[in-house]
Amino acid sequence: MEGNRQGEGLSGGTESGRPAWDDYFLDIVGLVAKRATCQRRRVGAALVRDRRILSTGYNGAPSGLRHCLEIGCIREQNHIPSGERHELCRGLHAEQNAIIQAALHGVSVKGATLYCTNQPCTICAKMIINAGIVRIVVGGDYRDGLAEEMLAEAGIEVLRR
Repeated sequence: MEGNRQGEGLSGGTESGRPAWDDYFLDIVGLVAKRATCQRRRVGAALVRDRRILSTGYNGAPSGLRHCLEIGCIREQNHIPSGERHELCRGLHAEQNAIIQAALHGVSVKGATLYCTNQPCTICAKMIINAGIVRIVVGGDYRDGLAEEMLAEAGIEVLRR
């Protein structure tokens, strides 16, 4: 189990002043989010198992396609509210990109923890469930009620920081 050594808990601080593992990986996904090309929200994600990063992802257009920073945001142009009509977007979500990157490189994410700067949406929640991810640590305040219900029903632990 991660975090079983003294001063190295998953979610709490440490006696030595070192960040707990959950805080460490949330800090890293905060940096990953800075690569995002979405004009509305910068999101970062990392898949971790045994304290090792398996893959990372941020939200943006598929590889080789023009980014919204270059051509504008379809969602903004059409006044689509946050959390609605996810299919009307050029970008992939950070969680999707992290899962795709792992698959592209032949890395299993079964049993992994997903660290992300925002709660996954319903579409990402379905992918997370089927990918075998067992735990999610979330920063940020975005909420998706259906995603929360599905993750709970699947028995995936969700920790908000």
